[in-house]
Amino acid sequence: MAREALTSTELAPPVGPFAQAIRANGFIFLSGQVAQVPATGKLIAGDVTAQTEQIFKNLHAVLRAAGKTFADVVRVGVFLTDMKDFAQMNAVYAHQFDAPYPARTTIAVSALPLGAAVEIELVAK
Repeated sequence: MAREALTSTELAPPVGPFAQAIRANGFIFLSGQVAQVPATGKLIAGDVTAQTEQIFKNLHAVLRAAGKTFADVVRVGVFLTDMKDFAQMNAVYAHQFDAPYPARTTIAVSALPLGAAVEIELVAK
């Protein structure tokens, strides 16, 4: 299976041994994004709403680099450090996609990189 790494120059480079996205077998797998400021790589200040908004900006940049949009997304994984933040995250999420909506899983985790409250990953076709 051939794999092609995809990178958006609009974002800070990954800090670990992973790609922003991989194209394989007609799918685009986007690594999880937290609410990093593209110019600095630091987590933005703000609540879950602000973090989720920044995450979708970052995900959009990676999708754009792959020649895709949110309309091409088939699966979403959401990770929250507190399920009490679900409604705030979901309010932002609801404005990103049109029906039929992608499949989605939301999972509570104990911690996320940079102390983020939310992280989101995508799969597009």
